[in-house]
Amino acid sequence: MESSAIPAIPQRLTDRKRVAIVSAAIEEFLAAGYDATSMDRIAARANASKRTVYNHFPSKEALFAAILHQLWDASQQGDVPAYRADEPLRAQLLDLLSRKLRLLNDESFLSLARVAIAAGIHSPERARDMVARLGEREEDLTVWVRAAAADGRLKTDDPLFAALQLQALVKGFAFWPQVTMGQAPLGEREQRQIAESAADMFLARYA
Repeated sequence: MESSAIPAIPQRLTDRKRVAIVSAAIEEFLAAGYDATSMDRIAARANASKRTVYNHFPSKEALFAAILHQLWDASQQGDVPAYRADEPLRAQLLDLLSRKLRLLNDESFLSLARVAIAAGIHSPERARDMVARLGEREEDLTVWVRAAAADGRLKTDDPLFAALQLQALVKGFAFWPQVTMGQAPLGEREQRQIAESAADMFLARYA
């Protein structure tokens, strides 16, 4: 008896379709905002069926999170540097913060962050979900702080709290003013100044 299974779709074809869906979704979110964007509109813009869109992304929330994650990944250069016991803490911190600042000053990321924040204002539950999803991508600083504390080079009983403080030092200059007040992204010199100042303040408290 012949099998009635549906033939597998070639991987390259599915990859191309996924890229088309993500590109269409970015355009829709930026043009219409989060609430007004629907999976139907995304499918139409991507020239794909609604079923195809859902095969790649189970919900609009998951699709939006995937876009932010993709922007995050694109801002990184190589693997996230791990804690190194034989190197100065300041140099390691500056490396981590410089990577973070590249993302926070990406205009595409900032535009989508504005969309996410606007959507979250009307739905606290949705906002918590988005923050949780993005938090998964900010684990690098927490992992580094935890490792440095375990090695006795940082003094903290709460590495997560310490890492959040460090992130707040950076976002206060390189995220919130741009997202909420329309300030221009920081230049390389300004990014370096923010990274150095945040690292020095953090180490003065915890090293």
